[in-house]
Amino acid sequence: MSDRSDAGDRAADDPASMAPETLADRLRSGDPMTVLDVRDRDEFERWHLEGEGIEAVQIPHMKFIQAEATGGVTDLVADLTEPILAVCGHGEASGHAVDLLRDAGIDARNLAGGMDAWADHYTARELEVDAPATVLQYDRPSSGCLAYVIYSGGEAAVIDPLRAFADRYAEDAAELKYAIDTHVHADHVSGVRTLADRTDATAVVPAGATERGLAFDAATVEGAAERSSASPASQAQQDGDELRVGEATLTVLATPGHTTESVSIRLAGGDSDTLFTGDTLFLEGVGRPDLERGDEGAADAARQLYESLQDRVLEYPDETTIAPGHYSDAAEPRADGTYTSRLEHLRNRLAALSMDDAEFVDHATEDLPPRPSNYERIVATNLGLETVDEETAFELELGPNNCAVAD
Repeated sequence: MSDRSDAGDRAADDPASMAPETLADRLRSGDPMTVLDVRDRDEFERWHLEGEGIEAVQIPHMKFIQAEATGGVTDLVADLTEPILAVCGHGEASGHAVDLLRDAGIDARNLAGGMDAWADHYTARELEVDAPATVLQYDRPSSGCLAYVIYSGGEAAVIDPLRAFADRYAEDAAELKYAIDTHVHADHVSGVRTLADRTDATAVVPAGATERGLAFDAATVEGAAERSSASPASQAQQDGDELRVGEATLTVLATPGHTTESVSIRLAGGDSDTLFTGDTLFLEGVGRPDLERGDEGAADAARQLYESLQDRVLEYPDETTIAPGHYSDAAEPRADGTYTSRLEHLRNRLAALSMDDAEFVDHATEDLPPRPSNYERIVATNLGLETVDEETAFELELGPNNCAVAD
């Protein structure tokens, strides 16, 4: 993935290119922009750039090749509003289109490295927390996936790591003690196994994940136990279990509903706690209830989710910081740039949190968005039932996460 990750360096001094990090800033600011996607229609429909201020248009590269021969390049984009950002898979076909557009006097730039480089863009921001720890939120803007690293007393834990960025966590957290999943993910390939294999981290998953068929390789678990002098390898955690990371305490809170084994992780603070809610509660909605047991089991799962929210999450004080596992285009970052929120704000803003149980079930099971791309293979991989190489894993999880029920 090195060719994708250094796209920003290649674009830095090129006025005809836009680096992935620059695109991320543009999307967060909502600046208007036309995105010209020159991939084939099926690639565009599977996954394309979206966001506040974005108008996405698909015109296949072949039409630019034809227009170059006939001199009709400007006619192709006559109805498009400038500025234009052209994209393709790797940045080559879109680069050709941009050369033609700029020669015609059109304000156009190319996404350096293409959609692959966009998917590989990952950034970290520090949360403002009241705890004996430093917390970083890792943001993958191409999919809205969030992960967290908690540092305290020379030790670290990562929550909901992505396999695609396992080396990044390992480099950033020299003494990685735990790699934790809040549930069996359906939108991305988990990095828990990889981190347990490559570092001294102990793999931690909810106890219910084993009942769904999760099968850690015995050598991975035993190896983690041998490498970690601080604690034995821990494959599964129950409600109320505690994990010590330096001076910080992480407590497992069972919050089933999105999946049967879903948990949230509480970081104890002085005057306020931080609650890492995985796919239970988001800034703009709640977790969808149909990914594990399908449409037939969605209503029962929604009732379980309602109980988790009302009896567990909403019992926390208003000052509690909610740190979710995903965000969507509708989410607005806090002043510190992170996608987090005080619980009080979510109580007041999300209608789903004030519904009765019947209203909530209807809300959570009607008009659901499409399921995440390749979710069945991703779940099988995260359950240990299928093995995929790194490149296949990267391809499987391209696209939006679609794990939420929007409010």
